Amino acid sequence: MWNEKESPLRIEKRFEFEQYSKISKFMGKLEKLCKEKGIYPNISFGKNFVSLSIFLDNKEISDKEKDFSNKVDSFYLEIKNN
Repeated sequence: MWNEKESPLRIEKRFEFEQYSKISKFMGKLEKLCKEKGIYPNISFGKNFVSLSIFLDNKEISDKEKDFSNKVDSFYLEIKNN
């Protein structure tokens, strides 16, 4: 589940990985999705995690942002479990 934050309004999520090589795969898929959807989250990562923050223009999460976050969750699970 993505966490909603205020000041500034955004949604955030941290993705944990057991292997750094899986982070590389995740980032590659994320890059393609960002270009496809036109959403470019703030990204931070380390040895075993990637954190994303999506800053919202409206006072609620749009369908575009929901779709984006659902797709990120989907390919994260795919990468993590393989």
